[in-house]
Amino acid sequence: MKKLGLSVVASAGLALLALASCGGGGSDGGTNPGTDTTAPAATLTAPAAAAAGLTGTITLSATATDNVGVSAIEFQIDGQAFGAVGSGGTHSVQLDTTAYTAGQHVVRVRARDAAGNVSAWAGATVQFGGTRTQPTGFTRNTSWVTGLTNATAFAQAPDGRFFVAEQGGTLRIVKNGALLATPFITLGALDSSGERGLIGVTLHPNFANTGWVYLYYTTTVGTTHNRILRVAVNSANPDIFSVGSESSIADLPTLGATNHNGGAMHFGSDDKLYVGVGENAVPADAQDLNVPLGKLLRFNDDGSIPTDNPFYASRTGLARAVWAYGLRNPYTFAVQPGTGRIHINDVGEGTWEEIDVGTAGANYGWPSTEGPTAAAGVTAPLFAYKHSATVPPGTGPGGFFTGCAISGGAFYPSTGGSFPAGYGGSYFFADYCSAFIGRLDLANGTDAYTFGSVPGSPVDMLVGLDGALYVLTRTGITRFSAP
Repeated sequence: MKKLGLSVVASAGLALLALASCGGGGSDGGTNPGTDTTAPAATLTAPAAAAAGLTGTITLSATATDNVGVSAIEFQIDGQAFGAVGSGGTHSVQLDTTAYTAGQHVVRVRARDAAGNVSAWAGATVQFGGTRTQPTGFTRNTSWVTGLTNATAFAQAPDGRFFVAEQGGTLRIVKNGALLATPFITLGALDSSGERGLIGVTLHPNFANTGWVYLYYTTTVGTTHNRILRVAVNSANPDIFSVGSESSIADLPTLGATNHNGGAMHFGSDDKLYVGVGENAVPADAQDLNVPLGKLLRFNDDGSIPTDNPFYASRTGLARAVWAYGLRNPYTFAVQPGTGRIHINDVGEGTWEEIDVGTAGANYGWPSTEGPTAAAGVTAPLFAYKHSATVPPGTGPGGFFTGCAISGGAFYPSTGGSFPAGYGGSYFFADYCSAFIGRLDLANGTDAYTFGSVPGSPVDMLVGLDGALYVLTRTGITRFSAP
């Protein structure tokens, strides 16, 4: 037994000596995994950056180098691990593009060494061809609800019902997947020309107890202007409103143009009511802190104005409600459950569509800036895409995404949803003209992928209580579910 022990020790000593000799550098040579702190480097060799129209089965290839040696190379597609992890300095895997939607995708690679050091991700934004309309494993139901007329916005109650606004002034109820024939409410004295009409709806955060529904619409009472109205459900029949419960929360300035009205409303994690208001085609108003247009406004649930709003002390009247400014037409925005993070979707003019991170007191630059900017005092967008393709496509901000009006946004929960784990914490968005559904991968900076598409023009979206993604179009609701 002693000889065996001595033999093992001696062999181990010789092996270590041999390893040190091969390394030729001692402790500063990085040959001891315990002292190696140098990360490897990885390069994606295929597909090429901005490669377009990729179809069928393609090859993902990478090379990697390290001061000691590469132990593993791994790939991702759209933020999800893909293929078997390879070893050594080169690795390739095959990817079937038909499992993914047609549109923009991001391929990434990184390397690891024996000491556990990991390289930065190296990647390429590419475009897949084909006709697939949602990723493998997802189901798209384009007729989950039909029969809507010029729908504009929707919200879901804790009991599962959907409240759907129609531009002409009716608020409809979808119950157990069926559109009820009798409207919840039909508004009178309403102007629905252009982008006016009933264009926003949200529910009180304690809706189960208050029964309060908030509506944003264009009224003709007095002057033609946008009003925020609060009504309550009927205690005897919660599918209709309680007559006499109407309460005006706020009346905005008289309108000139028929466009750029905003309309989105959501309660934040602070239980305050946030309201997106367009500049009504007067760009200068977006920068005027005395005018509540081109802004994100913040109210208490009764319409009073919180004293901690950023401009409360320096302004008077409705201008005290201004929470952020420099917006053109924030037709939609979304609040992330749990964190309260706000993403404002600002519809652009002729070039850019923006996703802005909501911050108290922030100036988003309109009309002096649109899209990516480094202008002093301006909060640049988190993500932006163009109305027409970049040259070459895929290389500019937004990559292959093109459209004309960002028109929906929804945060997928970080945990507890029905989508695969890699989708947790993502931000979904839509474009009115292109009808695509994009996914902003917040875990990977601003990587954006094509998730799907819908028939018709999307105007709003939300993540349902069941974990499905619901997209409202002008005529119906499309439901994406997994598995």
